[in-house]
Amino acid sequence: MPSVCSLADVAFAVDAALDDEELTHLHRQAFRDCVDGFVPWTRRLGRHSICWVTAHVGQRLVGFVNVIGDGGVHAVLLDTVVHPAYQQRGIGKELVKRAVEEARTLGCRRVHADYDDRAADFYERVCGFSSGASGVRRLA
Repeated sequence: MPSVCSLADVAFAVDAALDDEELTHLHRQAFRDCVDGFVPWTRRLGRHSICWVTAHVGQRLVGFVNVIGDGGVHAVLLDTVVHPAYQQRGIGKELVKRAVEEARTLGCRRVHADYDDRAADFYERVCGFSSGASGVRRLA
């Protein structure tokens, strides 16, 4: 656990090489009830993402956000995560900001965010998203 860490200590990168085990571990730390087993992140990102943004403190992966697209003007933020020991330092906000900027650079005109009620304050108040009518159907 970090004793002191500020946003100045964090290195952000777009489309940086990732280690599947490390990213699975990060998600498991933040979403304990939602990650079972190994996740083949590298394969998934290569097939479905238009970009992703990572956050590292030293060699440690502490944050991640994935951006998928429709091949046109829409992008969707998925899997935004900051290690619990590094939260409340602006890392999540900066990840989202950089992901939105990269989506704009790639030609997207709208960025949607996939989040549940627990994350509404972060996305809406902190990151400037607005809620809208949409539907979600859980398949499993």
